[in-house]
Amino acid sequence: MKILVVEDEPLVADFLRRGLVAEGHAVTLAGDGGEGHAYALAGGFDVILLDVRLPIRSGLEVCSALRGAGVATPILMLTALDAVADRVEGLKRGADDYLIKPYAFEELIARIQALARRHTRGRIDPRARRYVHADLTLDRETLVVTRGQAIIALTAREIGILEMLIVRPGVVVSRERILSSVWGVQVDPLTNIIDVYIGRLRRKLGEHGAPIIETVRGFGYRLVEP
Repeated sequence: MKILVVEDEPLVADFLRRGLVAEGHAVTLAGDGGEGHAYALAGGFDVILLDVRLPIRSGLEVCSALRGAGVATPILMLTALDAVADRVEGLKRGADDYLIKPYAFEELIARIQALARRHTRGRIDPRARRYVHADLTLDRETLVVTRGQAIIALTAREIGILEMLIVRPGVVVSRERILSSVWGVQVDPLTNIIDVYIGRLRRKLGEHGAPIIETVRGFGYRLVEP
């Protein structure tokens, strides 16, 4: 996903940038409300992370202005203000969700994913039931995977990993994100379970074509052109 982070604290902004990039997202940073408003108006983002207390224009002002201009990008507001009235005000201004500092990074990722799902759900053509990348196809309804004319037998977890890769080909998916989404855990219980499953998936797909899964050392995996 392309994520706009509007945060004036350099250390916090850098932490968010590094963490989100490690999850495979593209991040744009804005250091004040004016810059954040301009970036958001230009469009192209899947989610906006918006601090409330910002110089130039507050997060609340930016949120109101964006909604008034017809920008529908999901907005997750980040703030240390934990009073109910503060949260209600943010939601009234057009925010989609509200996260109180300090927060766990895992929760932030989960909320970003939830916002993106809700935003895209209404825009997906219900007839579009297949993911296609080069000669590889994953049918979302039947869970049938084909490469060329061959049907490839995959386990449920192998399909789960493949779906994460094929949804956004070329985008790096971190080991942590695969663990969280496919296994529902944050720490690898068997130390190399991801390596084992990626190896199996590579072998099965490789039996019917050129290598298609690339390891990005230190970050994760991505689907490339064969």
